[in-house]
Amino acid sequence: MLGWLAALAVAMIALAPTVVTVPSWWPLGAPIRLGLDLRGGTHLLYGVDLDEAVRQALASSARELELALREVQVGAATVDLEGDTIVVRLADRDRLGDVRSLVGTRFPDLLAADGEGGGGALVLRLQERARLHIRNNAVEQALQVLRNRIDQFGVAEPSIQTQGDDEIVIQLPGVQDPQRAKALIGRTALLEFRLVAQGPEAGTVEHPGPGVEVLPGVGEGGQRTRYLVEKRLVMGGDVITDASVRRDIDGYYVDFVLDARGTTLFGDATTRNVGRQLAIILDGQVQSAPSIREPITGGRGQISGRFSVEEAQDLANVLRNGALPAPLELREERTVGPSLGRDSIRQGRLSFIVGVAFVVIFMFVYYRGGGVIADLAVAVNVLILLALFALFGFTLTLPGIAGLVLTVGMAVDANVLVLERVREELRGGKGARAALDAGYDRAWTAIVDTHVTTFGSGLILFQFGTGPVRGFAVILCLGIITSLVTAVFFTRSIYDWMAVGRRVDTVSV
Repeated sequence: MLGWLAALAVAMIALAPTVVTVPSWWPLGAPIRLGLDLRGGTHLLYGVDLDEAVRQALASSARELELALREVQVGAATVDLEGDTIVVRLADRDRLGDVRSLVGTRFPDLLAADGEGGGGALVLRLQERARLHIRNNAVEQALQVLRNRIDQFGVAEPSIQTQGDDEIVIQLPGVQDPQRAKALIGRTALLEFRLVAQGPEAGTVEHPGPGVEVLPGVGEGGQRTRYLVEKRLVMGGDVITDASVRRDIDGYYVDFVLDARGTTLFGDATTRNVGRQLAIILDGQVQSAPSIREPITGGRGQISGRFSVEEAQDLANVLRNGALPAPLELREERTVGPSLGRDSIRQGRLSFIVGVAFVVIFMFVYYRGGGVIADLAVAVNVLILLALFALFGFTLTLPGIAGLVLTVGMAVDANVLVLERVREELRGGKGARAALDAGYDRAWTAIVDTHVTTFGSGLILFQFGTGPVRGFAVILCLGIITSLVTAVFFTRSIYDWMAVGRRVDTVSV
C-alpha cells in the first residue's frame, strides 16, 4: 500500500497546476492542455503540393548551375527551366564536355543527355531517386518551417502535425481571427534578387525580350505596376541569415543580413551593375526595385514596400525561417469560439459526472463493500490518468472526455468479473481468503482478454484516425493500462492490507 500512496501523492502533485495556481518552483506537472473544441481557436488543414516541390527543387538546381557555370567561366548563353528539365544552351559547343563534367561532379542528382539547340544544348533531368527523396521530405521540411513561423507568431501551445502523405494539420488555440495566421502560414516566401531589364533587348510589357519576364509589383506612390525583369538570378533568399523590422520616415521596412556566400554574390552584382535597378522579388511579386548607386559589400540590405508593422514583422519572420519547399493549399478551416468551448467543457463535465455517478451508485448497491473498493479503484484510475495527461503534455478534447467515461466503464468491468467470480467461490463453500485468491486468479484471463482487444482497437484508431479520433484513442489506450492496474492490483492490495494481522472470515460482495 505504501507504493500506491506514493503514486497517488505524485498524481496529486502533477494535477495541482490544473486545479490551483502554483508557485514557479512547483516540481511536477503543468495545467492540462485543452483542445480547440474545449478552449476555442482555429483549425487549419493544408495540403502540400508535392509536384511543385519537385519543380522548385529543379528550379533551385538551375539557379545553382547558372552560378556554377559563371564561376568556372563557361559561356552559357541561357539556363532555362522547361517543363521537368533544365536546358543549358551554350554559345560554344566545344565547352559541352566541360559542362557535363561540372554537372557530374557538383550536381549528382541530375542526369545529362544531348538536346537540340542552336550552337549546342544540354538537357538535364532529375534522377528518380532524387525526385522521390524531394517528395518524401517536402512535408517534413514544410512542417519545420511552419513550426518556426508559428512559434514566432506568438500562439500559445500550437499543435502542428502531419496527416496522411501530403497534409499538415495546424491548431491554434485562442486564435479567433485566422486571417493573419493564414497569410503567414501560406506564404511560400521564395525570395529572389534579379536585375530589371533595360535597353532595346528588354522589349515591352506586352512583348518582353528573350531572357526577360513580366512581374507585377509596386511602383512610385504605391501604385500597382509591372516590371520587365531578367530571368537570370543574382541570388536567392537562402543566403539570408537574419531579418528584422526597421522604421524610417516612409514607414516600416525589413533589414536583412547575408551569409558569406551571399555577401560575395551581392557585392559582385552591385559592383558590376552600378546605376541599374535591382528587383527584390517575393513569391513572384516585385516588392521594390531600388537603383544601385554604389557597390554594396557589407553583407546587408533592405526590403521596402510601404509595409504596415504587422506586414513587416511577418515578412521578417518568413525570411528568417526560410521558404516553404512547396505551396500550401488550404483544404479545411474551422473556427471554434470561446463560448462554444465553454459550453463543451460544461457538457463534457456534466456527462462525466453523471456517468461516473451512475456507475458508483450501482456498484455500491449491488456489491456492497466490494463495490466501495471498486469505486475507490475507479477514482484512483481517473486521478492517475489525468495526472499522465498533465505530466506528458497530452491535449484533452471532447472525444477525450468520452474516452475517459469509457475508461471508467472498462475499469468497473474488470471489477465486476472479479467480484462475480468471488461470489461463485463463496457459494461453492470456500472461505473468504480462498475465495478472494481464486476469484482474482480465475478472472485474470478474461480481464486481460478484454483489455488487450480494446487496447488493440485503440491502437488502430490512433494509427488510421485523425484529429478528434486520435484524441479519443490516446485516452482510451492510456485508460486501458491504468484501469487494468487499478482494477486488479490496487483492489487486491486493499484486500491484502485488510487481511494483515487479522483473520478475514467474510467478504462483502
